[in-house]
Amino acid sequence: MTRALCPGSYDPPTNGHLDVFERAAGLFDEVVVTVMINKNKRGLFTVDERMAMLAEITAHLDNVRVDSWHGLLVDYCAAHDIKAILKGVRVAGDFDYELQMAQMNKGLTGVETLFMPTSPVNSFLSSSLVKEVATHGGDVSHLLPEHVHKRLLKRIAENERA
Repeated sequence: MTRALCPGSYDPPTNGHLDVFERAAGLFDEVVVTVMINKNKRGLFTVDERMAMLAEITAHLDNVRVDSWHGLLVDYCAAHDIKAILKGVRVAGDFDYELQMAQMNKGLTGVETLFMPTSPVNSFLSSSLVKEVATHGGDVSHLLPEHVHKRLLKRIAENERA
């Protein structure tokens, strides 16, 4: 069985993420979308909330599952017999950063990293940008799966009341 890991923070998951998952699902027997836990970062959504949103938006993909991990990505790969990490890249800056990580990961355990260019319609899209625009009242509904958009607006409203 060929498995690929799609790691990220997914805070929140966007249409760009979903596009990569759908394309990866056509290439691998199993795709594991993994929310990476970084204790130094405080997300808008909890890890459990992000996992729930990811499970919802990938429910139509039978060979995609969602998990989370705290620690080295390559350790997750080794523990789950995953030979490839799949990373979506939007711009040259993404590639420059991800290439360093790929070379480090290959050196640590031999796991390969594959780069998938984003669809042109999603090339500017990032979770951070979506959150910022939405926080200031901009319409980001076309950039997110519908239920993710609803959750984002609800969370922004909760934060404004707090």
